[in-house]
Amino acid sequence: MVTRNVVLTDKQADLLDGLVKSGRYQNVSEAMRAGLRLLEREEAALDALRERLGRAVAEADAGEFVDGSVDDVITRVFADAQYRHSRAHGE
Repeated sequence: MVTRNVVLTDKQADLLDGLVKSGRYQNVSEAMRAGLRLLEREEAALDALRERLGRAVAEADAGEFVDGSVDDVITRVFADAQYRHSRAHGE
């Protein structure tokens, strides 16, 4: 395991000490690792969001977007689904 020295604000140190005193974590290192795991998840979520946004921008640049409001799009999608359903069931 790698050892790192970090400088904390008084507020951060108090938070860590409180978490250990509460029994939630056995020591400060365990609490710090839990915080880093949260940061890893947050960074992964941001990366995924950036990727989806990049794909959406590329689709828009390629003209692959839908005209109209969200309500218009939903109405068209449901109308299309209803039409397909009625054709599939001979209605």
